[in-house]
Amino acid sequence: MSSGEQMSLRGTLRGHDGWVTQIATNPKFPHMILSASRDKTLIMWKILRDETNYGIPQKRLHGHSHFVTDVVMSSDGHFALSGSWDTTLRLWDLTSGRTARRFESHTKDVLSVAFSADNRQIVSGSRDKTIKLWNTLAQCKYTIQEEGHSSWVSCVRFSPNNQNPIIVSAGWDKLVKVWNLTNCKLKTNHVGHQGYLNTVTVSPDGSLCASGGKDAKAMLWDLNDEKKLYTLDHSNIINALCFSPNRYWLCVATGPTIRIWDLEAKQVVDTLTPEVVSRSWKEKLQCLSMAWSSDGQTLFAGYSDNLIRVWQVSIAAR
Repeated sequence: MSSGEQMSLRGTLRGHDGWVTQIATNPKFPHMILSASRDKTLIMWKILRDETNYGIPQKRLHGHSHFVTDVVMSSDGHFALSGSWDTTLRLWDLTSGRTARRFESHTKDVLSVAFSADNRQIVSGSRDKTIKLWNTLAQCKYTIQEEGHSSWVSCVRFSPNNQNPIIVSAGWDKLVKVWNLTNCKLKTNHVGHQGYLNTVTVSPDGSLCASGGKDAKAMLWDLNDEKKLYTLDHSNIINALCFSPNRYWLCVATGPTIRIWDLEAKQVVDTLTPEVVSRSWKEKLQCLSMAWSSDGQTLFAGYSDNLIRVWQVSIAAR
């Protein structure tokens, strides 16, 4: 990390009764985060940053009847979108904490959801092997099946780059697929992984994406030139990936650990592992989800012990 930056644990957020499967942040609301869980709920947290209490659950969003797998926030911060094993997506009005729309068309568990940069389009991926495009009125506009994944679609993401309107998807068929958003046709198959994929994430400028899963390799792909760039090796299944919003870093959640890679140096700059009581517990603990605050100073991470741990960038003592 440049100029002696390091990450340290700042606090924990307790409130979920199941794995914390995803976390969403929003630049317009720096004192609020949203989390999804296997306890079938979403929690809106008020971030206090107190020494003793980093944050408190402000609202709990009820409605899904099974595990909630993913959550994203609209760019204005007033709405959230979630996906669940109950086969539906929900659009939530965060002011009231109520469901604004239910999206029904998938026939199996919804594993991933995303908003386009302008919030007008929604994409979802499911265990029914399809990718669906929706409008915000919960109308399914298109189902991608031709040249689609031959197994579960574990992750779908829009590129933030309006000059290159694409969707990136990852599946249990070991493939990363890039789709042209204008006609929903396949643009590229990125081949290289040796096992199922859990996650794919697009860099803030939309120029590259990273994928990871069973083979413990984080692979980076150039979205403009449609080619593989390089591989970062790990020793555990990769559960989640995220790029820093303002540094050239990629965070990789692998087992209980988050590895932070400097992509220029291709070196691990920090390794974040929770101090847990017993070794057997540590081996079981998984980091499942991550989200940066928009200023890039705070990393929120969700775990299989139902906690959100809050890691912060600080200047190391010289």
